[in-house]
Amino acid sequence: MAGREPVVADQGPAELVLIAAVARRHYLQQRSKIEIAEELGISRFKVARLLDAAREMGLVRIEIARQGALDLDLSAQLQERFGLAHAVVVDAPDRDPAAVRQQLGEAAAHLLQEVVTADDVLGLPWSRNVHAVVAALESLPPIEVVQLSGAIALPDFDSSAVDIVRRASRLAGATSHVFYAPFVLDDAASADALRRQPAVAEGLARARAVTLAVVGIGQWAPGESTIHDLLTPHEQQELADEGVLGELAGVFFDRQGRVCRPAVAERLVTLGEEALRGIPEVIAVVSGSAKEEAVHAALHGGLVHSLVTDAELARALLDHP
Repeated sequence: MAGREPVVADQGPAELVLIAAVARRHYLQQRSKIEIAEELGISRFKVARLLDAAREMGLVRIEIARQGALDLDLSAQLQERFGLAHAVVVDAPDRDPAAVRQQLGEAAAHLLQEVVTADDVLGLPWSRNVHAVVAALESLPPIEVVQLSGAIALPDFDSSAVDIVRRASRLAGATSHVFYAPFVLDDAASADALRRQPAVAEGLARARAVTLAVVGIGQWAPGESTIHDLLTPHEQQELADEGVLGELAGVFFDRQGRVCRPAVAERLVTLGEEALRGIPEVIAVVSGSAKEEAVHAALHGGLVHSLVTDAELARALLDHP
């Protein structure tokens, strides 16, 4: 039985030139295999074999080139692997957290400006990365902007959830829904009383109208989640023992991406699981391989639908078993 005729690199110069001629016509001149076969007087099957040989021999190398800081190949792999609506991977060789945050913020801002429409309602919780995104925004259509969580006061970070929402709203030139409340309170009773205040209750209820949200993701470990670092060591360990792996806008989840409801959740002023699940597109902006497990779990659990990240975390996610 006749098998496939191999075309190898040790063939003579005439055959090698024929391979190059076929490859040139197909890849550079966009000619079809049938057109090439007719022009060169060979069968289209031989044209296909010669094109295979060109790739196998390294005469033709197909690669997806980067565009500026964007690694388009990693972006496409990530989008395909996790079935994401959008994936943007930034090559950030500078590992300074502030520099990486700024680069991711700019990339996410460009994505947001590209995909948001005048029919959307934009939701923004407090997050360092969300702050970086809004700071990099240049314009927005006239859309409503909704605050999704209370604020966290950090000594080294002068920004609040209200600041983030109001800046985005000014760019949009439209309505904003804000409320003045801390993200984490000392006890559940105080948080419950605050959530019942009209401005806070109305703001949190408006989260159900959000169609597009930008969030950060925290891994339940020191330095990887702002909420984690605000709790006592006993509380941190208690949540870890309950299976908490990460949090997203104060919504806790485990390794399978299932939402957890630890006692600490009663002390938070933020949107709930139902409101989060009801948002059609949640864009997570997150970097660093240290957060790989939490990001993978959030993707697996369907808590986020799009991802803007750095190459380090993208490769860790793609290598995840």
